[in-house]
Amino acid sequence: MSIPDLLVCLYEDEHLYAIHKPAGISFHCTDDEQGIVRRVKGHFAEEQLYPVHRLDKMTSGIMIFARSSEANIALSKMFAAKCIEKYYLAISPSKPVKKQGSIIGDMEKARRGSYKLSREKKNPAITRFFTKSFINQAGQGLWFFVLKPETGKTHQLRVALKSIGSAVLGDERYGQAGSEGDSIDRGYLHAYKMRFDLFGKRYELLSEHFNGQYIEFSTLNDTAEIAPMLQPEKLSWAKGAFLLSTSA
Repeated sequence: MSIPDLLVCLYEDEHLYAIHKPAGISFHCTDDEQGIVRRVKGHFAEEQLYPVHRLDKMTSGIMIFARSSEANIALSKMFAAKCIEKYYLAISPSKPVKKQGSIIGDMEKARRGSYKLSREKKNPAITRFFTKSFINQAGQGLWFFVLKPETGKTHQLRVALKSIGSAVLGDERYGQAGSEGDSIDRGYLHAYKMRFDLFGKRYELLSEHFNGQYIEFSTLNDTAEIAPMLQPEKLSWAKGAFLLSTSA
């Protein structure tokens, strides 16, 4: 099902809609644009929908809208309890200080609405990751990341990648220009996959709509280093990482 303004319904059943949010659309309405929530609710005007989580304006990918208060309560509790597997994809032009592992630390407010990662761990943001270098369709050398956030802090993934020297390509706030200093068409951070159990059913939601001037998703399965990363639930995550049981 397609929704106006390039929004795509990835999955639907009696409990939820999974919507692909394009990059560059805010969560709520602003003076300059209609936000993703208003757009989706406007399309499904006959229903009472509940957005159960949010994405930054620069981030594309899966957003879940519950179709009942019961589903909204259940999903909201699951997000709060950190019992949903979430996987993001990202691109950076800069080599990280390490190629896999965990990024853990408290998030502290910095200047002008930004955040920074501290060494304290009183209430830490936790991000697991793998990365590989690759050559994109234009012959540019880049770093491809699979990110597994286990907390939901504001700007968490963007700050995590900046902290290891690989800020997200196109992230105007945390600072990463193109490899040639050219303008960037989008921020290259994407909510790729979610896995969870709801009302006795196993959900595996996927958005492959991760494209732009620096990447064509359809080419990634042909890249030997990257193809295994497109099944992130099968990667060897850190021992403490949350993973669903093998059966719903």
